[in-house]
This record gives sequence, C-alpha cells and structure tokens, in this order.
Amino acid sequence: MPTRLFRNLPNLLTGLRLILVPFIVQALWTGAYRSSLLLLWVAGVTDMLDGYLARRFDWTSRIGAYLDPIGDKLLLVSVYLTLGLRDVIPRWLMWLVLGRDALILAMVAVALLITTVRSFPPSIWGKLSTVVQVMGALIVICGHAYFPDESHLLDRIAVPATALATLASGLHYLWTASRQLRALRK
Repeated sequence: MPTRLFRNLPNLLTGLRLILVPFIVQALWTGAYRSSLLLLWVAGVTDMLDGYLARRFDWTSRIGAYLDPIGDKLLLVSVYLTLGLRDVIPRWLMWLVLGRDALILAMVAVALLITTVRSFPPSIWGKLSTVVQVMGALIVICGHAYFPDESHLLDRIAVPATALATLASGLHYLWTASRQLRALRK
C-alpha cells in the first residue's frame, strides 16, 4: 500500500498545483501580491518536487505525463490573464502570451488532423520563453508586492524581455512547423 501511495505522489503534487490556481488568481485579482507570491512559491515547489520524484524513482504515469504540462500551462496562462485584466501588465503582453499558446495548440491540432506526427517536444526557444515568462511574472508581482511605488521600473525590464522571448518562441514554432510540413509533403 505505501509503495502505491508513493508512486502516485507526483500526481498528487500536480493535483495540488491545479487546486492552487484559483487561489493564486483570486490573490492576484484582489491585489494580495504577497499572498500570491507565497502560493506561487508552493506551486513552484510542487512542480519541482513532482518532476524530481517521477524521474528519480521512475514514478511516472500516463496521466502525470498529461497533467503536469497542463498544470504548468494553466498556472502561467491564468497568471498572465489575471495580470493583464487587472492592468498590472500591458494587455498587449497578455494577448501575446495567450496568443502564442493558442497558436501552438492550433498547430498541434492541425498536425494531429492532417499528419502522422504525434510527438511535439518543446524547443529550446519554447523552454527559454517559459522561463522568461515565469521570471517576468514574478518580477512584476514582486515589484507590486514589495516596491509598489517603483514597480514600473521593474516592469520596464520584465515586459520587454517577456515579449521578446514569447515572440521569438512563437516565430520559432511557426518556422519549425512549416519546415516539418514541407518535409512531410516530399
């Protein structure tokens, strides 16, 4: 019995991260930035821990392979959507982040419908974009939590860096998809 519980621990941690999303959104929506940082920290720890446990002890599962990236993406999209709707970040940045993810989902859907491609590994640009998006959101939230009068100074760093990384990643995914599509037609 304990072995089975431990094998499911990564999935339980992913579930906890999913449960935290509405609480993080609520904290951001109400301007409780310090609380949102604490909740984001807990979510980050669960993400690192579930990945470590799954790899270290081979406690992987099919559902975990789906839920973990869904949890990560749901959290990041929710944070950017909330920050954008509350005008904490520029709305164009919110739409850029959401648009890139929508573009990737649309490309995957098209690939699933018209090709035999079934593997969609993230590119180095996609991973870099995710790191920059996470750091950008944390910088903005930290600024509002601890330096509300100077938060605009931190935004001047976080916003363009996030936009550039997101745009570069989106263009790279488009380029990669078009290249793969041309290769399949040959």
